[in-house]
Amino acid sequence: MAESEFLVLRRLEDAGLPAVTAVGLAAAPERESAILMTEYLAYSIQYRRLLMRFPMGPGPYRERLLDAMAWLLVDLHRSGVFWGDCSLANTLFRRDGDRIQAFLVDAETSEIQPKLSDGQRGYDLDILVENVAFGLADLGLMQGRADAYDDAVAAAETVRRTYAAVWSELTDEPLLAPDDRHAVRARIRRLNDLGFAVDEISLVPSRSREGSVRLRVAVANRRFHAHELQRLTGLVALEGQAKLLLNDLREYQAWIESQADLRLTDAEAADRWRHDVLDPSLADLRPAIGPGRDPIQAYCDVLEEKWILSELAGADVGLEAATDAYLGLGAPAPEDDVASGDGTTALDIVD
Repeated sequence: MAESEFLVLRRLEDAGLPAVTAVGLAAAPERESAILMTEYLAYSIQYRRLLMRFPMGPGPYRERLLDAMAWLLVDLHRSGVFWGDCSLANTLFRRDGDRIQAFLVDAETSEIQPKLSDGQRGYDLDILVENVAFGLADLGLMQGRADAYDDAVAAAETVRRTYAAVWSELTDEPLLAPDDRHAVRARIRRLNDLGFAVDEISLVPSRSREGSVRLRVAVANRRFHAHELQRLTGLVALEGQAKLLLNDLREYQAWIESQADLRLTDAEAADRWRHDVLDPSLADLRPAIGPGRDPIQAYCDVLEEKWILSELAGADVGLEAATDAYLGLGAPAPEDDVASGDGTTALDIVD
């Protein structure tokens, strides 16, 4: 069993799928036992540790966490991976910009096939929805909530709906007019916004409607913005983080070009953004967050603080003011246990 799980995790690593990394296997065949070792997933958090710090029930962190579960199952199924025991307890989470990224931890029951049937996908999804409902209901009962069961079942069903919507976007083959280039561009843009790079596009003549074509799109792993950020800056980040950082880079590039009345190449803009904006900000943030937190995520939190303060002020407040405000709050994050001076935890501030 350990050998099988080790091989599955190595296959997931080779495919670039969100899972823990297997680094060793110690077997004792004479005792029919083994130990599987995996690399510690930096900056990760368990679902109980995250959700127990907020009032149970609907809320942004629970919604993001459930979306992350649906996205993880989509990623696995697209690569022919049948999980078999998908649950909150078998998953680790990392904050990813304004989202949450889920990582498979336990692959004991997993199988890898060339392609999963609709029945296999549906069965795996049923297991996930049932286990998510159980996990949320268990937390709700621990907190003494009378509506824990009904609320948990309703919340778990949102995972099914998210999964179905994402899967449909990835696999649908809509009928188009042969010259409808706008529809093709719109489909590519939606997929890019979801984080997918488009590998191949084909227009296949329709047998059911004369004069129409079916749009078929082959997509790569969900790392579109992460690859673009790494190409421009050398930074390695999660997909949601990369999307926010690229937006910040482009905003800075537009501001520089307007102020200095010049045109920068993307490479020049990326170099100046790292030197003048990101690296100094990370230097300011690291002493406040300590070694146990992700500095890239902390910068994303500052960008969120900047957006909130700018909305309240009706004008851009600037990065310096946002950083000062964020540090003044104690650099809050859901994975942080530090409390502020008045006894309020950082978690109370973040949400």
